[in-house]
Amino acid sequence: MWNVSIISFCNKWLVKLPTYHHFGCIDSPIMVTVEDEGDAGAFKDFTPEASETPATTAPEPAAPTPAAPTPTPAVAVPTSAVSPQPASGDRVVASPRAHTLAKEKGYGEISALKIVGTGPGGRIVAQDILDYDPSTVPAAAQPVTAAPAAKVASSFTPQPVVGAGYTDYSLPSSAIELASRLHSSKQNVPHYYLTIDLTLDSLLELRSSLNSTIKDGGISVNDLLLKAAAAAMKTVPSANASWMDSFVRVYDSVDINVVVGNGSTLYAPVIRDVGSRGLKAVSDDFAAAAAAVEGSDDTPTAAGFGDVGTFTMVNVGMFGVKSCAPIIREPQACALALGVIENRIVPNDDVDSEEIYKESVMMTATLSCDHRVVDGAVGAQWLSAFKNHVENPMTLLL
Repeated sequence: MWNVSIISFCNKWLVKLPTYHHFGCIDSPIMVTVEDEGDAGAFKDFTPEASETPATTAPEPAAPTPAAPTPTPAVAVPTSAVSPQPASGDRVVASPRAHTLAKEKGYGEISALKIVGTGPGGRIVAQDILDYDPSTVPAAAQPVTAAPAAKVASSFTPQPVVGAGYTDYSLPSSAIELASRLHSSKQNVPHYYLTIDLTLDSLLELRSSLNSTIKDGGISVNDLLLKAAAAAMKTVPSANASWMDSFVRVYDSVDINVVVGNGSTLYAPVIRDVGSRGLKAVSDDFAAAAAAVEGSDDTPTAAGFGDVGTFTMVNVGMFGVKSCAPIIREPQACALALGVIENRIVPNDDVDSEEIYKESVMMTATLSCDHRVVDGAVGAQWLSAFKNHVENPMTLLL
């Protein structure tokens, strides 16, 4: 006798049925197996007897019903309780600062509030949260039970979760929102980068001269570079623009987002109309924004936090970084990154000097451009104009 096994996709034929329920039950043998290869020929014309295959076999009701997955809803319950989502599933577009303010004021998630954003494309900005008055919202629009839970969640700081060889750190909603926007911008905007070296000797001399006459506060190198960027926009206005799908919008005012802070306290307040205002006024605005972020107890509440200007500037030189290629902040077309200020040995351009080389204070600047708005030639023209204003800073006083 041969050692034969007959396998069928039916509960009466197969003892250990795989969990591929979509195969169904066909109530007939599908395979004959033998231990020795030489025995296979004896079953070449094998057909199952009629008695082996039941004519009608009603499927058992309990067999196709999967009972094991029932614990899944129990796992999902705590997740929805911690971070409730809008019932409609629509994504609420808001600035990172707006998310932070909403939680600090005990409003909970912005998605639970009935706020119409005043930012670009209906985006909810920080000022919308500051102007929000819960008493003016109809009772039906206010969440009844979610508000207390959101208030408790805002005051609770999740503890790091330590695993086997790693530690997980929870992120604030503002950091998650910022990461989402940067990811979207990097995907949507065709970035390209231009880098140039700047000589700061004349700029530092002008700064020293101005500060000798100023009693309160002082002009920083960053203030002068802000003015130089705005002056370059006057020379090449097509860089102060936005891509609007079917047209390009060029702005009259140069409103610069200046990145300050770091980590979860990273903000980019807007310094308004930098091109038309005096250097001291621009310096005062920037100093106020930087002071608001540096205060450990106070949180920035100025209207400029969370708003989007027409251009972004970030200074990574304070960390000793020589150059950086920043991600453009939509809908802007350009972003400028400034590197560390350092002494370098460069060729001496003084024909009367006997020295072949000289020491100069220099900086590297990198401009990120949206190629849909600013092509390579326009980007190069802007950087050339910026370099001219930095190395001839008296033009900033005109």
